[in-house]
Amino acid sequence: MKIITSIVAASILLASCSQYEKTKSGLTYKITSGGSKEKLKQGQFVKMNIKFSIGTKDSVLNSTYDHIPAYLMVDTTRSAKYSFTELLPLVAKGDKIEFVLSIDTLKKLGMIPEYNTVFTKNGTIKGKFDVIKVFTNEQEVNADYQKEVETEKQKEITALEKYTKDKNIKTVKSPGGVLVEIENAGSDPKADTGKQVSVFYKGYTIDGKVFDTNMGATATNKNPYPVVLGKHGVIPGWEEGLKFFGKGGKGKLFIPSLLAYGIQGNPPVIPPFANLIFEVEIADVTAAPAPTAATAPQMPVAPHH
Repeated sequence: MKIITSIVAASILLASCSQYEKTKSGLTYKITSGGSKEKLKQGQFVKMNIKFSIGTKDSVLNSTYDHIPAYLMVDTTRSAKYSFTELLPLVAKGDKIEFVLSIDTLKKLGMIPEYNTVFTKNGTIKGKFDVIKVFTNEQEVNADYQKEVETEKQKEITALEKYTKDKNIKTVKSPGGVLVEIENAGSDPKADTGKQVSVFYKGYTIDGKVFDTNMGATATNKNPYPVVLGKHGVIPGWEEGLKFFGKGGKGKLFIPSLLAYGIQGNPPVIPPFANLIFEVEIADVTAAPAPTAATAPQMPVAPHH
């Protein structure tokens, strides 16, 4: 019985391996059909979820599956050699694609400058993508993307609402979705558009990792950071959240990633799609200074838009 079982298992494995094919550049891939026979055409736009992982433990390098899908134009004239974009003319809506990239080949092609602890000699990068939807013009793409952005933002707000509720933190919500814990509302003058607000702050991710601060003994710059509201020199979450305070105010801002650093994050200190928390103290609220030709001070990591 064990021998028969081994033969069956080996047959299944070989059948599975035989489903993989190679592009002209040597990219190994497998397509699982979603039922449609209408392949993607030049000039169309495709909405997809895509994931890259590496190593025997499949450590994720990048993935859109839990956030906003990727959007690409099908352009066979610009498809990169030894890239998943080579596969776009071969697939249709609903298809699921797996592919494998050799790190040695990527290095040989100059796509990876040198081997390192992530991209190792003889290693591979595993990828997969699902074709969700196909569009014929950019207007359709933009409309669909905005819906996905709003869905992601609401998901982030919901996560922050759960976080604050679980910790019994009372907050008020800004029109855009920033949750604000007001420990002390402060006095007049109030922070508002056109005012300069001098802020002491400490920014950290949901897991408590501090990425920037001008508070306490660890701060490299212990001066309050000046923000002119309405100038969009800081992340949108600050623009909205600071307006709940006046001079002497104190509290916390719970900011959805899309009102902070969003899709890209701010590597290496802030990951993509990271919801953020800021402790803030309002040192002063004054009239905005007149514009000058002088060089503006370098913004700290946290508030920089």
